[in-house]
This record gives sequence, structure tokens and C-alpha cells, in this order.
Amino acid sequence: MPNSLMRASVTIVHIIQSDGTFLPHGTPPTPAPLKAPDDWSPYRNRIEFEVAEFAFKKCHMSARNLDFLCDLMAATLARHHDTPPFADHKDLHNVIDATQLGDVVPPWMDDEFEVWFRDPRAMAHNILANPAYKDEIDYVPFREYDALDDTRRWKDFMSGDWAWQQADTISEIPETHGSSLVPIILGSDKTTVSVGTGNNEYYPLYASIGNVRNNVWRAHRDALVIIGFLAIPKTDKKHTKDDVFRIFRCQLFHSSLSTILSSLKPVMTTYEVVRCGDGHFRRIIYSLGPYIADYEEQLMLSCVVKHWCPKCIAVRTDLDSGGIYHRHEHTDFLIDELHADILWDEYGLIGDLVPFTNDFPRADIHELLSFDLLHQLIKGAFKDHLVDWVAKYLKAVHGTKRSEEIMSDIDCRVAAVASFSGRDFKQWTGDDSKALMKVFLPAIKGHVPQDMVHAFRALLEFCYLVWRNIVTEDTLNQIQDALRHFHQYRKIFDVVVPTFSLPCQHSMTHYLDMIRLFGAPNGLCSSITESKHIKAVKEPWRWSSRHNALGQMLVTNQRLDKLAASRVDFDARGMLTGTILSSALAALDADVVEPQPVIDIDDGEIVDGPTVLASVALARTPQRKRAQTVAALAHEVALNPNDARNPEDIPATSLPRHPGKLRVFNSAAATFYAPSDPSGIGGMRREHIRACPLWRNEYPRNDCIFINTGSDAEGMRGLEVVRVICFFSFNHNWEVYPCALIHWFEKIGDDPDENTGMWMVAQSFHEDGSKNIAVIHIETIFRAAHLIPIYGSEYIPHTLKFYHSLDTFHSFYVNKYADHHTFEIAF
Repeated sequence: MPNSLMRASVTIVHIIQSDGTFLPHGTPPTPAPLKAPDDWSPYRNRIEFEVAEFAFKKCHMSARNLDFLCDLMAATLARHHDTPPFADHKDLHNVIDATQLGDVVPPWMDDEFEVWFRDPRAMAHNILANPAYKDEIDYVPFREYDALDDTRRWKDFMSGDWAWQQADTISEIPETHGSSLVPIILGSDKTTVSVGTGNNEYYPLYASIGNVRNNVWRAHRDALVIIGFLAIPKTDKKHTKDDVFRIFRCQLFHSSLSTILSSLKPVMTTYEVVRCGDGHFRRIIYSLGPYIADYEEQLMLSCVVKHWCPKCIAVRTDLDSGGIYHRHEHTDFLIDELHADILWDEYGLIGDLVPFTNDFPRADIHELLSFDLLHQLIKGAFKDHLVDWVAKYLKAVHGTKRSEEIMSDIDCRVAAVASFSGRDFKQWTGDDSKALMKVFLPAIKGHVPQDMVHAFRALLEFCYLVWRNIVTEDTLNQIQDALRHFHQYRKIFDVVVPTFSLPCQHSMTHYLDMIRLFGAPNGLCSSITESKHIKAVKEPWRWSSRHNALGQMLVTNQRLDKLAASRVDFDARGMLTGTILSSALAALDADVVEPQPVIDIDDGEIVDGPTVLASVALARTPQRKRAQTVAALAHEVALNPNDARNPEDIPATSLPRHPGKLRVFNSAAATFYAPSDPSGIGGMRREHIRACPLWRNEYPRNDCIFINTGSDAEGMRGLEVVRVICFFSFNHNWEVYPCALIHWFEKIGDDPDENTGMWMVAQSFHEDGSKNIAVIHIETIFRAAHLIPIYGSEYIPHTLKFYHSLDTFHSFYVNKYADHHTFEIAF
């Protein structure tokens, strides 16, 4: 931890022996039961494990294809009087199922509705015991302060006040004193699996523990686990909106959750002893932690009527007027005292429902409802509200024909935005709100009033500020300012919006308190659970027989967990060094040649491993068909296109003096620390910067980049924006110099644009009209930059392609909303 930080802890968690008795502080971990260095159980050897992982996890082989592969191996090995690793698919599945690591037995209930689930207590055991997380788990709540000014900061879940208060309560009980608090994080979100004949709905329930740090969740590691599928009761259209059916559906939801989590209830008041990934035994006490859900689910969880707030008692017709937070004691009192109709109409409460949290100690569902950036802010406040309001406003002010012309031009502007890190912003279709957020602000500038631009800017800044990896007290003040500006400038829409009392926008008022309770929101967000749908639901569904698929999908997830747990175990014991071939050759005392890893340059935005220094590296392979001398490179990139002379005829004194060869590259890779974006467990992220004459056989691509000027100034005052013409390297005095030929951009003004909050730049030219170019060492490159044209108020041609954008326009916004890291540096 940096020296400028201090941590304070509320409670002491003792390390213990396996029988629960305390050990002195500093006692080394109790040695784990020894396993032989060649104990691959339940596999016979490494080949069996690698084959199982390859066939089931990496290739998702069907039973038929797996049987065929086993037959091929059997036929090949028969002449050597040997047998394949597995006889058939049943043999392979049985061996995986025999794995004790990651084992969570899937019981199920079948009355009128099936609810398949795994034991959440066993899930918590597996995460706590996983050695891969031993340095990424907080066993004790803490408060973190900056030692320079004594201001507080929030990051991981255990840095919030909720965990502090829960641990404080637990420590006051003699029977649970010295125990570690393990909050159970839950999340559910309906998803659809599309098939040719229609859509199948599934309702996955995910779980994790609050002790795991946010960087593990953002890296999409296995700390978030699917533990069940909730029932989705169906009825005919006649009864879909029937109150009785809706109450039945909600109560089934709560009853299912209560049953699934029932194994945790005894160990919420009486500790259990668990061996953790660092080798120590600890007393563990569980609590229900935050629940990640969208607004519709939050209503069902809190038993609150639609259009009301599930967290506070504000009146639905004026949500932002304020109101104290719901508490289950207050709710229970109202239900006991008031008629159901009064509860519904005047308090927004459904008195016929009992939330599942009532079955567990220290749990209040209103308090436990977590952030929902994805659905409430990005898809809700931004896309469903502001973007739609722009179209309504333009129609009200300009009429149907003129407004359609303007909206068509806004679509063209979005489509004309240059690609960024492989992402093309094509014509807006409404299904990717995150991408539209990044580019919409410059697209509407010039077509709408300034207050409307300010409203969008305030909402964007709110979203990007709350998503920061670390939230400081200064960040909280900035969030409050952004919210105040949003409320001020959204009034421009009052000509088309009858009310601003909207739950999605109202939820923003609770973010400051929730950050103080739960830490930075980029760990507890619905985008984390939604990103699991592909691996946990959609792919297992494709591998199933499609008949009664629920049970098969849960078993598939269990087998994937077992394979992952086996890999962690074997790797921790040093049994997976090298490749399967190199280990086999080493066993035979043969010469071992380690193959070079193959890196897919279009892959790997997330970089696994610890935090390291930022770096930029040229592509592995130079382009043989591109220029190999300075003169040829000058001709290839047309440094002086108006000069009709042959480069060979230009006097040598007019050229840079390097008689040797050049190696030209089409790309470079920048690796940098960006923990607020999807990144590896150490917060590292990689992006590829392109400078090639023909990208994907379609068009030339020359990306823009930030370069460090060596200045101590912060933000854009210490950075410059340039466009890469090409990457090359040369040898001089036995040393390789990796370089970039760049075209400079100049900042427009000394401050960002007051309306959009973005810096503006323009291409730099000499007095004779030639480009202002330079050669720089790639060590000065920071990362890619994204530029969006300053469109003004004129329409752009419908035929303009996004890859012509940087050559067609001369002045640009430096898009600080391209990603969260850019937002943190381009201010």
C-alpha cells in the first residue's frame, strides 16, 4: 500500500486452529494436508487433466464428437498396446464429477415449479479456500484515509460503512467475537437465449462474497458464481397483469431465495471454522450482503409498487423532494396498522408480500439494494430518457420534417466517428447504450440548445465519476456537483416531459450514501452479473440437449468450476509448468524447446498478472513489403506530396542521415494501468495502436495517440495529441531504436470547451501548408486517443465514412468519454 495511505480497522479477526481455538498473532499457517507432487487425482496424470479441460472447457465438445475423438486415440494407441485417457464421454464426465475441489452438490426441488440451485455455503467455502485469491481478499472491514490530508477514500466493498457496522455488531457478541464477516453478494437478472423458433427465458442467480476485491470481479474471474436458476411462472395473456398472479409470482421469487439461502442461516449466528486460501483457519460468520438487480427486480425484492423508490419513502409524484430511507421495522409497522389499499396508494408498499430477508438476521432488503449503473443510468436515464427527449424536443420545436432531418444528421455524425480500439460506431440502432454514450455529446452539439448539451455532459460526468476505481471525498463533491447541474439543466426538456419524478433518475440521489456504505460502485454493478450470462447461461444452454435444459446447464457450470479449481490446485503445486509436450519430453530426458507464445493482436484487452509499469512495444513482425530505407519511407507516406522529384534524386544532405535499413510495423501495443475499465487482476489493460496502409483490406488506418511531454502539469496540460503516420525501428551502434512518425495536433485554447467539457485540437501545419511532423521514440507514447470532429451546425454528407473522418475535418474534440481511463487523464 502506498505510504500516503492509512487504514483503520473496527475489529480483530483471530487466526485459529481447525478446532476453533485461537492462535497467537503471527503464527504461520497450519500446513495443508500434503499431496504427492504427482497426485493428479481424480486424474491419473497431467495428460488426462489437459484432455478433460481441452475437450470440455475449451472446445465444448459434444458427446458424439468426444466419443469419436476417444475412438481415434484408441485406434492410434492400439498398435502400442496402450489405451486413451478416456474411454468415452461418460468416462470423462465421471472423472470431472469425482473432483473434490470446487464441489457444490446441486439439489433441486420440484413441486409445480422447478428451482435448480447449488449450496451457497459451499460456494463461499470454495472462494475463501482458493489460493488464487489469497492476496485479493479482505478478512477485516477497514477505513482508508489519505495520510497527507486525512481525507477518506472508498474502493473495495470492505472499505464501506456497511461492513464496518456489521462487523461491529458481530464483535459485541461474545460467542462470535474474533470472527471474520463474510457478506454474501447476490445478483439476478433475466436473460433470453434466442433460437430459431423463438426465445427461451432463464433467470440465473449469481453469488459471491464481499471480501473479494473489486479488481477480481472486474477481471471476470471465477469469484462470481452461478448458484441457481429461479422459476419463471407463466400464464396466459388474460392473467399476465392480474394482481393475484403478480403477487404469486413475487412471493414464489422470495420463497425460492429463502430456500436457496437456507444453508447459510445457522452460520449467521454461530461461527464455523473454514480454512482460507492463505492456509490459515478462521472463524466465519455470514451475513446477507448487497443484492445487484435492475429497477424491476428491486421493486419485487423490496415489495414496493412501480414508480416508487425501493430505497426511500419519497412520494412517487415528487421523488426528488427527499424522504428518509425505508427500514423494515417501519415497513412492518405500517403493514400491521394500515389497510392494503392505503399502503399501496399512499406509501407504495405491497402488504401481501414478505421479503426473503425477513428470514435472516441483520438483513434489511431496502438497505441492501445495490447500484445499477447499467440499467438505471446508462440504459435508463441516458438512452430511454435523454436520447428520446432530444427527438421529442426537436419535433416540438422544428416540426416533424425538420426534426427528422436533424435526427438523420445526428445518426450520420455518430456513424462518422473514427473507430477506437477496434470499435466502429456504426449507425445508431438503440441496442448499445454504452457505445452511444461515448460519442453522442459532440453529435448533438450545434443542433440543440446549450442547456441540453450541459444536461448530457452532467449525466455523463456523474456516470464516469461514480465508476472510478477509487472514490475520494473530493470525488464525492464532484459527483454532487454533477447531480446538481443535471437537475438544473434537464429543465430544458420540460416542454416535452410532463414530470422529472422518474425512479431511474431519482436513484442518482442515493449514490453518495451507497458509496459510503458499499465502496466504489464498479464492483457491485449489474454489468458484472450481465457479463456472466454468456459463460454461465448461453453457452451451457447451447451445449445442452435443449430438453429440460436447466439441470444440464447447472451441472455444466459445476463441471467448469471443478476444472477451474483443479487448474488452480495443480498450478499452486508447480505441476503445470511448461507445456504438456515439454513436460513429457523432460520426463524422457529429451531436449526441450519451449515454443514462443502465440499472441492474437486483436485480442487481450484484459492483461492478467500484477500491476507493472506502463509500456509500449512494436508488433512482433515487421512488414516486408513496406519501405526499408528512409527515402523509400518518405515516398511511401508522401511526406511532401507536391514534390515531383524522385526520392533517389534528392541530395543526401536534405534527408535524415541513416544509411541502414528500416523495419516498418503496422501496429504497436500499449499496456497501462486502467483499473476503472475492464482489466486484469492487477488493473492492467492493453490496446493496439494501428498505422497501416490497408486495414482489413478496406481502408488505411492511422490512429491518434497521447504522448507525454515530460511536463509535471496534470491532465491534458501535460499531454499532447498526435496522429501516427507509421511505426518503424532502426539499428544504430548496435542498439535498436523503436520510433513513430507522427503528425502534430495543436490545442485550441487554454482550457476545455465550456459546453462539452472536452479539449479541442486541430491539425498542425507549417506556414507553407505542409504537415507539422516529427519522429518520436515510442517510450513517449502513453496510449491511444480518440478524436471526434467538431461538426458545428451544418449537415455532413450521408456518404461520409468513419475512416475518412480524421482526414475530412480539421478540428476535433479529444473524447474524454472514450473509456474511464481517458476520462481520468484527459481533463
